[in-house]
Amino acid sequence: MLPRLPPLNAVRAFAAAARHQSFTRAALELHVTHGAISRQIKALESHLGVDLFERKTRQVLLTAAGHQFHAQIGPALEQIGAAAELLRGGAALRSVKVNVRPTFAVRWLIPRLPGFVAKHPDIEPQVMTSTLPPDKATDEFDLAIRRGTRGWPSGMQVQPFLEDEVLVVGSPALFASRPVTSPQSLASHVLLLSKSRSKDWEGWKKQVNAPGLKPASCLQFDHLHFVLQAAVDGLGFAMAPVSLIVHDMASGRLVSPLPALRLPLTGHYFGMAPQPSPETQHFVQWLMEELGGVGRSWGGVEEELKYSTSSGADSPAMGIE
Repeated sequence: MLPRLPPLNAVRAFAAAARHQSFTRAALELHVTHGAISRQIKALESHLGVDLFERKTRQVLLTAAGHQFHAQIGPALEQIGAAAELLRGGAALRSVKVNVRPTFAVRWLIPRLPGFVAKHPDIEPQVMTSTLPPDKATDEFDLAIRRGTRGWPSGMQVQPFLEDEVLVVGSPALFASRPVTSPQSLASHVLLLSKSRSKDWEGWKKQVNAPGLKPASCLQFDHLHFVLQAAVDGLGFAMAPVSLIVHDMASGRLVSPLPALRLPLTGHYFGMAPQPSPETQHFVQWLMEELGGVGRSWGGVEEELKYSTSSGADSPAMGIE
């Protein structure tokens, strides 16, 4: 009968921390948080019934038991890796793990992924969706994309990626039946809101000098993806980040009756570890090529922002900025 195995994720975390003599550097290697490494090692210590590290103010040191355990598991982990590589025919699996928010995955990243796969058929992109900031991630990743510069693990390379704005959108049929030619026209429509972006409407009203404007009624959803689907289905209008409606605008599923009235948003950033893998570098290069091909601001949706009069609505009084 096989002996009871310890939690293998915790063993991997311990091996990295023991090798670096640092929980922080282990977290960077595995693309998780310092807290995640600490919790894994505490779980392992609880399983084994011994302390593996001596924790000091700014340093962790292996105990005698820690040294013994590390010396024994190192060869075992190498043997597991060698066995897996042998079954793969000697070719290492090439992949890149990308951590993004669910709506960004559905609305921006996934529709573009066939281009990456066609260009790099030997690299498997693994899309991991999470609403947590990168420094709270529970699973390791190679690359993350989020708005703003907060919530990133220390030591991670964070770079500007995609600028963005929010504007009014809805289905062509909705605005054809009740035309919108000014912000005040929205008072006869239903506003679709998401809990994650509940402040966009108030910010947009201030931006267009209509702070007292109220919609006929409101419908709230948990996630922006549901809001945009409700807008496509004609349930009301939405305040949508332009980066997330490129394909809906291009296909005509959504239109904007007030394309000149936009609210600037915090831009997207991407972050990766200090020594990214070649696969991660290829993915980042592809991301930047995507922006270069469509324009860094808003993802090439500018032409679709020209509201079509063929939808039956009157043209807005203000033109494209």
